[in-house]
Amino acid sequence: MRTFLQVLVNTAVANITTSYLWFALTFWVYLETKSVLATGIIGGAYMLLVALFAMVFGTFVDRHRKHRVMVFAGVFTLLAFAAAGGLYLLFPESMLLELGQPWFWMLAAVILIGAVVENLRNIALSTTVTLLVPVERHANANGMVGTVQGLAFMVTSVLSGLSVGLLGMGWTLLIAIALSAAALAHLLFLRIPEDAPERPTERAPLVDLRGSITAVRAATGLFALIIFSTFNNFIGGVYMALMDPYGLELFPVELWGIVLGVTSTGFIIGGVIIAKFGLGKNPIRTMLVLVAIMGALGALFTIRDWWWLYVAGIWLYMTLIPAIEASEQTVIQRVVPFRTQGRVFGFAQAFEAAAAPITAFLIAPIAQFWIIPFMDSPEGTATWGWLLGDGEARGIALVFLVAGVVMIIAALLAFLTRSYRSLSQQYATAPDPGPTAPSGADGDPGLGDEITVSGAR
Repeated sequence: MRTFLQVLVNTAVANITTSYLWFALTFWVYLETKSVLATGIIGGAYMLLVALFAMVFGTFVDRHRKHRVMVFAGVFTLLAFAAAGGLYLLFPESMLLELGQPWFWMLAAVILIGAVVENLRNIALSTTVTLLVPVERHANANGMVGTVQGLAFMVTSVLSGLSVGLLGMGWTLLIAIALSAAALAHLLFLRIPEDAPERPTERAPLVDLRGSITAVRAATGLFALIIFSTFNNFIGGVYMALMDPYGLELFPVELWGIVLGVTSTGFIIGGVIIAKFGLGKNPIRTMLVLVAIMGALGALFTIRDWWWLYVAGIWLYMTLIPAIEASEQTVIQRVVPFRTQGRVFGFAQAFEAAAAPITAFLIAPIAQFWIIPFMDSPEGTATWGWLLGDGEARGIALVFLVAGVVMIIAALLAFLTRSYRSLSQQYATAPDPGPTAPSGADGDPGLGDEITVSGAR
């Protein structure tokens, strides 16, 4: 457990660095260009690349020791952020902010690729819960992951807003490079006890799609759970594309970063609750109930142009996220063998991450060129003013309202499906996995007891 906590803290530092630079890039672009389309494309491209590479990452995690995976991700991200810093020094900021020129998109792409590869750590972290934590503590450990992620979100939200507002993008890049180097240095001194994974007897493909599908299909109803999470991420794409622009209409950038930092305490509180009390006897039911509540919050937190309503809604929304994510992770860790969990997590992430960019790419131009102008017109105000009021951001509020209602309907319908009943039964009756004792402190095979991973095969 002590090793898991060290891995968790190190991953938190890496996530803080990536989020810090990613948030700063989004704030900087919107403030300098006022383009919802640009922020939507940036956010959507990130999620699209996560989706494209998730199964590659999952296969990579299953075929290598988790420590080596994390070191590789740390080195790659550090080099990518250093390259972004070099681009910033080579070109004037005014040139980098011309959206019609390639230099802006080169800078965004380099930062984006570094952030995507850093996501390897998160897949590896999910498998280390099974490797290092007793099964009865899996839900609690996943809650701790949510707490740390919330803390990272809180810190980066505040720091990104203040950094862009007070220091500028150049110093922000330098800080991100320094933090990446520090996290990598700490990681090099960590040891994760693990036997070497089994090597395939034949030449294995880069993406083990067949193995991923086989592992998912082995658990009845698991594919339906992934599909539901994917649909849920369609709605998440709306928030990814429009939440920052709406907030920056209500607050200056420095204050908006602080607002995100304060509201992200909801992540921490939600994670602490799960770490303390778990997810109940049926995590799937817990997830669907919370998704319906989340939809209600998303529909109502912009119903009026009131800053306190928006802040309260975001805080409550974030409080629910750790439980929803921990529910899916706990189910996978229970019903999927350890040796294939990386591929299953990668497969799930590929599907789920692909949904958000589709929505973001669609909703950003629709909001920019149709919904927002319509809501600013007398016709739009006459049609929706009784419900949404009037103001500059009423078009975004209309999108949030529709997305929230769709989320509620989807969650309620999921309770009626056979897949929900089948997976709930399988989770309840699956035997506990056997002990996962490490073979030695340095992770080399043959230095102690073998790892035995039995149970839900």
